[in-house]
Amino acid sequence: MRTSGMGVTSQAVLPASLWAATAAKAPTYAPSGSVSRADVAVVGAGYTGLSTALHLAKRGLNVLVIEASEPGWGASGRNGGQIISGLKFEPDELEREFGDRLGPVMVSEMGSSGSLVRSLIEQYQIDCHARFDGWIHAAHGDKPMREIVGPRASQWKSRGVSTRVLDSAEVARMVGTPAGLYAGGWLDPRGGVLQPLSYARGLARAAIEEGATIYAYTPVRSISRSAGKWRLNLGSSEVIADRVVLATNAYTDDLWPGLKQTVVPVTSFQVATYPLPEDVRNSVIPGGQGVTDTRRLLHYFRLDHEGRLVMGGRSPVDDNPTMDDAAALTTTIARTFPQAASAPIQFLWSGKVALTKDSLPHIHVLDDGLFAALGCNGRGVANCTMIGKVMSEFVAGARADDLPLPVTAPDPFKMHAFRKIGVIVASQYYRLLDKLESK
Repeated sequence: MRTSGMGVTSQAVLPASLWAATAAKAPTYAPSGSVSRADVAVVGAGYTGLSTALHLAKRGLNVLVIEASEPGWGASGRNGGQIISGLKFEPDELEREFGDRLGPVMVSEMGSSGSLVRSLIEQYQIDCHARFDGWIHAAHGDKPMREIVGPRASQWKSRGVSTRVLDSAEVARMVGTPAGLYAGGWLDPRGGVLQPLSYARGLARAAIEEGATIYAYTPVRSISRSAGKWRLNLGSSEVIADRVVLATNAYTDDLWPGLKQTVVPVTSFQVATYPLPEDVRNSVIPGGQGVTDTRRLLHYFRLDHEGRLVMGGRSPVDDNPTMDDAAALTTTIARTFPQAASAPIQFLWSGKVALTKDSLPHIHVLDDGLFAALGCNGRGVANCTMIGKVMSEFVAGARADDLPLPVTAPDPFKMHAFRKIGVIVASQYYRLLDKLESK
């Protein structure tokens, strides 16, 4: 069996962004071709692939990570840097869906994903400006306050998390927004913020320290199965591995037939101001939390470690956005933080988020010794780190039934070729619903 992907040419250099401009220095990666044999080859060096490699290397396996660009090139180096524990669904809903055995384990394990991030940062002394001051989920109207905020805060509290329900005035005070802009919200103490590219580079450095090898700017041209081994064609060299993990998420191509069709890449677009003046900075999220609202087409925002206001949201813009593309987010800044309305924009950038049909992350066995993990649906910092740990257990020999996440067959989107049109239509519909629900 032999399959070839479209990604046969290495990706461009790291796109310009706030995170690229302020990241910790990358570690030194191994020269391509220096390794010809591995117990496990991991394709993709975002959080999922790097966490998988790190945890496998800690088990003593010979691990090679192969990245078409450089670690953190994709969403892992371009996201909002918010640490959000748990999946997008309410704990009760997950337990109903997945039953008495898997449901509670899934809720508990994914609910501790932020703690895993924190422990890795502390253990490996990752320089990524991490703060664990909590995450605020702000309700954009009375209905989401009743139907989303209240139940989630209550359900997590019943499971031992010290959540706080915030009324409208408390959100305005803690976030620095005009009175009444949000109907309320809840504070999740497990959350926080970090410099996402620095975190990715820190995971890479940690994996190397544990014995893993990482190739940068080395696309996998094809993979094939022969004599019970996997052969990865890198162009000028070949790697033979017992097992392979595909961890390419929103940047999945045709390396393995049909896998790309199981996710829809959606653009996340962000802007960052110049560092705010001290008097303005002190009035914008003074507690340092990350904030996300409850809109379907959500907005998320925070301050970076140098006092810039970072605002993000969904957008039809692909890579290389311009200032003309930033109009919607600058309007959102003015509405959300009038005190920062005149702050000039210093950086703008975009990246891809992988959405799945059920809005859950997916672990697949594609063939004997060939695994895939993808689809963090916008919660990649914590969730992808945890999924990598879970994947390492699976690859190392754990039974599927013993994992805290289900192992499923790939479930492709119908008419995936028309996904861009579908995203535009869905976005217009969601925008209408969000408007109707707003105060």
